Amino acid sequence: MSEIAQLRAELAELRAGLAEAHEMIRDLRRVIVAKDERIALLEAENTSLREDNAQLRTRVADLEQQLKMNSRNSSLPPSSDQMGRAKPKSLREKTGRKPGKAAGEGGSALAMTVPDVEHDWYPRACRGCGAGLAGAAEAGLVRRQVHELPEPAIVVTEHRMHKRRCACGCVTVAASPAGVDAPVSYGPALRAFAVYLVVFQLLPVARTAELISDLTGATVSEGWIMNVLAEAHDGLADVDAAIKTLITLSYVVHADETSMKLSPLGVSGGKGWLHVAATTTLTSYHVHLSRGLKAVREHGVLPAFAGVLVHDGLSMYDSARLADPAGERPPVFTHALCGAHLARELVAAAERHPGRNWPLQAKRALYALNDAAHEARGQGRDHIPPEILGEQVTLFRHAVRIGLAAHRRDHTRREQSKTRNLLERLRDREADVLRYARDLAVPFTNNRAEGDLRMAKTKVKVSGAMRTLAGLKQFARIRGYLSSARKNGVTAWNAGSSKLSGVEVSAALAGSGAAGA
Repeated sequence: MSEIAQLRAELAELRAGLAEAHEMIRDLRRVIVAKDERIALLEAENTSLREDNAQLRTRVADLEQQLKMNSRNSSLPPSSDQMGRAKPKSLREKTGRKPGKAAGEGGSALAMTVPDVEHDWYPRACRGCGAGLAGAAEAGLVRRQVHELPEPAIVVTEHRMHKRRCACGCVTVAASPAGVDAPVSYGPALRAFAVYLVVFQLLPVARTAELISDLTGATVSEGWIMNVLAEAHDGLADVDAAIKTLITLSYVVHADETSMKLSPLGVSGGKGWLHVAATTTLTSYHVHLSRGLKAVREHGVLPAFAGVLVHDGLSMYDSARLADPAGERPPVFTHALCGAHLARELVAAAERHPGRNWPLQAKRALYALNDAAHEARGQGRDHIPPEILGEQVTLFRHAVRIGLAAHRRDHTRREQSKTRNLLERLRDREADVLRYARDLAVPFTNNRAEGDLRMAKTKVKVSGAMRTLAGLKQFARIRGYLSSARKNGVTAWNAGSSKLSGVEVSAALAGSGAAGA
């Protein structure tokens, strides 16, 4: 029995050991499961960190690229260039031509004219013997003219409307001249001067009042100047409509837009948009709180335009809904992309990809075609010689193909790189990119529209912000009129004086006709 008891004890001990082993196995399995879960979690975290790291690398690269952007390789204005950056260089390469006037070119200088005032000066004594010259014989004269600004002063004109008593006993008063309604008022020349200073010379209203007072002695208020601007704006409604019609009938039109600061800040976040449609002879502005299609449709120029539209490539100008919201009547104009914008993008691509030659080759081809177009126009031809056109277009296409091969589409991403987008645009829109080379009536750049908008940014720099949206609209309409007049050989001062004096100069604008490009 002792052996059986011993065996039973050993068996019980074995069973206890086996149970302990099973418990250890269960513990180990739990540890393994926990570790597997931990490993899976760490792997997931590692994957997430890798993705975050890749995104951060991309973000850092984008930020570094943004820091490298300036007015030379993007559409940023020169005023945005930060200190320490290299000064913007011309996109054109050196030609070896010395700066300044070329040899043989004529100069300009003041010429003798019929004087308004003459002063005679006589010698008192002989420069030889010292004898007096009173009553001596005339031996000719030396003429010297000084062109001087006259002393500005207010001239008060009194209009006296006489009364006459008829034999019937009725008393009749003569009608007063147009614009002479109040007992005392400022005349159209002074009103035109105020408009000229605010709208064309871009002075703030307060400084305009100060300048008028300092120069003429007339004490005008800021409210009076604002009323004059409102009257000028309302009086130009018909002229503004005529300018829009003439631009719509033109062959080449430039379009662009820029933001304008508004005060108070409660108006659309303190920002409005100034749109421009311009030719070489006409300028039309439109003010809106939107940058997009609604503003362009309200402007009313591009929806009916059927010529060539030069623009910077903003997608809005390609929209089928530009003419009407439903898109049932798409625009019929032809596109021409601004070469200056493309050249800046090519410079940026060359900086992003050092060692790649295709960006500079494409840029050189664009500028070579522009030079050939200028030369052809100067020689009275309506086309670039075929051999030059063919050679440069081939170089341009080769550059684009090389770029496309070097920077292939990333099918894992919906959004492609800036370089790839640029190359596809150059390939897919070659006709719009090179339109200036095949139609010499089309310019290489959109400088016309950009130049007509530049003064608006200067206005904001000088004045800080436009007070109201209505004030910006007044400024835009008057400026469009003065700009159009100036393009037609009428100075901004004469245009303003004529309009505020009741004399129409819009006939000069109409004379520009639909041929204005």
